Amino acid sequence: MLEDEGLFFCRADCFDDPFEGSYPKAQERLRPLVYADIYKNMTQAAILAMKENQTKFIKWQRQWIMINCWHMNEYESAAMWKLYAKTNEAICIQSTYERLHQCLDEETYIGEVQYIDYQTDWMSENNTFYPFMHKRKSFAHERELRALTCQFPTTKIGFDFDAKPPSIGMIKKVNLNQLIVSIYVAPSSPIWFHELVMKVVAKYGLHKSVVQSSLDDKPFY
Repeated sequence: MLEDEGLFFCRADCFDDPFEGSYPKAQERLRPLVYADIYKNMTQAAILAMKENQTKFIKWQRQWIMINCWHMNEYESAAMWKLYAKTNEAICIQSTYERLHQCLDEETYIGEVQYIDYQTDWMSENNTFYPFMHKRKSFAHERELRALTCQFPTTKIGFDFDAKPPSIGMIKKVNLNQLIVSIYVAPSSPIWFHELVMKVVAKYGLHKSVVQSSLDDKPFY
């Protein structure tokens, strides 16, 4: 983040969750009802071809949607430290929605992830970002806020479906002093790591406090 002076946006198809960018299974059952007026003027062959093309496009776009993820909470989450910090030498960046919004360009969409039942719930299909702003209810503990952008490759006549992504994501330049409120080091991180982070922050001219998480402080009896 310091070296690139920006935030990393990862390709949706590189996330661990295979459901990223997909629609609920309920769509298959509900589409004939939602699109009844459209389907009644189409042959079964035309409907099948439309569905196949739609599926291909949905799968294709996953590699061109870039996502930056945040956890929303008024307090530190012990669970999130354990889930995402694989060692004691870990860092958490604190910001606000307003700061994030001010730092990113108009081409970037920011919103809260909605957690739904992929077996029964319907998801609107009139926005490209919707499949990436919904997740299964089993992920509700993440309380996720996302920033999304797309990098669809095009030719003179439309999308370039033969193009291959050059990397697993992209960097968006931001003003880090404007974005960041505070920097936290993991609850059990050693003193030397805390001091190292403070030195690195100072070296890069980031004027923010580096705080040791208090989650592992000694209890009072």
